[in-house]
Amino acid sequence: QVQLLESGGGLVQAGGSLGLSCKAFGTFFEINTMAWHRQAPGKQRELVAFITRTGVTNYADSGKGRFTISRDNAENTVSLQMNSLEAEDTAVYYCYAKVRRSTWDTNGRDYWGQGTQVTVSS
Repeated sequence: QVQLLESGGGLVQAGGSLGLSCKAFGTFFEINTMAWHRQAPGKQRELVAFITRTGVTNYADSGKGRFTISRDNAENTVSLQMNSLEAEDTAVYYCYAKVRRSTWDTNGRDYWGQGTQVTVSS
């Protein structure tokens, strides 16, 4: 079984910065894509950013220029640095990972963290 454990959420004033981290625990072969999603009250969950195993990144328009996603393959971690935060960034942020549990598991399986609350006060 694979578990994703997030940390780093909290309350911050508009214009401030916050960093999120997520670590994968368990027994597996490797982690492919890792990502951060978020879900604001009354809204659907949306992609914030993703990063491939080779370091290719992509960001939702809402975070371009403000957010930076990174990962450490040796530590099985993914991080999200958020700068110039806005009230609209308030949401529960979820870590995501596509995990190959063995060499034969070519498609991988989706895993999600429990979520961490980010609240930006205006």
